[in-house]
Parts: sequence; C-alpha cells; structure tokens
Amino acid sequence: MMTPCGGDLLVTGANGFIGHRLWFVLRQQLNCRVWAGLRLLEAGDALGIPAEERRQVVLGDRMAPIDLSGVEVIVHAAAQVHSMSRAAQRVMHQVNTQGTLDLARHAADAGVRRFVFLSSVKVNGESTPPGSVWTEDHQPSPVDAYSLSKWQAEQGLYEMSAQTGMEIIIVRLPLVYGPGVKGNMATLVKWVRRGVPLPLKSVRNQRSLLALDNLVSFISLCVDRKRSAQAAGKVFMLSDGDDVSIGELLHRIAVALGARASLLPFPVRLLRFAATVTGRQALAERLLGSLVVDSTKARRLLGWQPVVSMDQQLRTMLDDASSRQ
Repeated sequence: MMTPCGGDLLVTGANGFIGHRLWFVLRQQLNCRVWAGLRLLEAGDALGIPAEERRQVVLGDRMAPIDLSGVEVIVHAAAQVHSMSRAAQRVMHQVNTQGTLDLARHAADAGVRRFVFLSSVKVNGESTPPGSVWTEDHQPSPVDAYSLSKWQAEQGLYEMSAQTGMEIIIVRLPLVYGPGVKGNMATLVKWVRRGVPLPLKSVRNQRSLLALDNLVSFISLCVDRKRSAQAAGKVFMLSDGDDVSIGELLHRIAVALGARASLLPFPVRLLRFAATVTGRQALAERLLGSLVVDSTKARRLLGWQPVVSMDQQLRTMLDDASSRQ
C-alpha cells in the first residue's frame, strides 16, 4: 500500500549518495510525484532519472530560478561536504547555510507545507565523552566550517518557520553507510579488502552509525501527512541502535566480505600522539573517539524502527560495490 503524502515531494541532491536513494525509494513508496532536485539537469542521465521527473535546484545562487509549483514537502539532502581548503569553506557557508535558507524562502513563498533538513551530528561536536550519549537536548558545539554551516542553517530555518508557518524538521545524521557510499566508510572497506594491518585492536571506542535504508524509512515517516504531525518543529538524531568500536566495525566489514580484518594491538595514546605530529587529528578522532547518539525520540514520536540491521546493510553495500566493478 502506498503512503499518502498530499502534494508533490522534492528531494534535493538527488544525484548524491543519500539524495538519490531517497528519490528512488520514496517515488515507489509514496502516492504522489517525487521530483529529483539537481544542480545540473543532465546529471540525471547517468542515474536513470527520467527527464520529466527532474527539477533544477542551484544552491547559493540567488539568481537561479527554482520551480516549486505543486510541491508540498521538500527533503533537503544537497550539501557541500567536508573540505579543508579556504575556498571550499566559503562555499560551505554559501551552499549549506545561505543556499538552504534561500531555498526555504522560495518554499515558504510557494506554499510548501514542510521542509525536512538533513543536518549533521557534527553540529553537536566531534565526539561524546566516554560513557555518555547525545540526545537532541544537548547543547550544540560546532567545531569546523561544515558543522557551523549546518548549525547556522538550522537556526535560520527555525526563524523562518516562526515567521511563515512552514513546518521544519531537522535530522542530525551520524555516519551514513549503504550502497554507493564513499568517504570514510569506503576507505575502511578498501583497507579490509586489501588486508592492510591496522593498529586498532586496542581501541575501545563506541560509534553510532546509520544504515541508508534506515534513514530512508525515517524520512518516509516525516513526509507522511497523517503520521508525522508530532515531528514538526523537532530535531531528531538517528542511529541503527547497534553501536560498535572501530575494531568491531572492521570485523563486520570483513565478515561481509568473506575476509579477515588484520588488527594489531597498539597503545591508543601513541596513536593519538602520532596523529598530532602528522597533523591528522581529525582522522584520529573519527577512528579512535566515541560518538554515540540516542534515537529514542524518533522511536517514541513517530514509531520509527530500523528496517535493516548493520550486517544486512553492509552486505547490501558490498554486493552493490562488487556489481559496479
């Protein structure tokens, strides 16, 4: 049975890892038209997005026209992601903050009912202290250009909602993994596949992750007119509810590959020292630090439950990667 959602839905960033999966699945689940928002319309050719289902959304360019006729809900997945260059940091503010708010203003003027913004758990900081868990009530503490741009966008969206009445839902994401993933998760897979010895056996951290299919299942609730009334104006944190150490994650990747993770014991304090000396503190924090979130709020208010386990999504992810080779 298809889910009713009223008017049309627009997913921005539909050529990206998260946005494309959202567009692909939601257009099958929802009883409405789901538009693929693309910066370049021709980018949909290689992704199998029908030309008649594309709309151009250029963020950070106030002169670029945005057609939102008939759209009731926007799921905003487009973003400029991490980069250390100064030029890219300026683009982060231009795209992630100003572009988001420009799009939201267009949306409010066009009568869009709801704006779902995919933010980042980095808004809260880089890591949780040992034994602690972040909830939506914890004080944000963005520490880099990316997280700051997301936090500023969140603040602007709430102000706009108060002024216009357009409903805002914010979802702060941890590391999302699934078919087509790149970045840190793809690097971990490459290390395991190649049998690279990794000095991570002694690490006892905990990390919350989110399967792409679990994220899609939550967003489908956010756009359901009947089920999501209590979500309006809220911030949500999501995870699979299966927090793992870096060693456990590498082991699970190895099992899904039919391989064995080569983990070596090494003092964590020396790993951190080496990272500081080589200027790789950010990478070390992602590998050695903990980041745990509590998704109770999403479960309580919307009845959300993960639809796949970590092991299931890892197998799907790796099968997809093999099919692309």
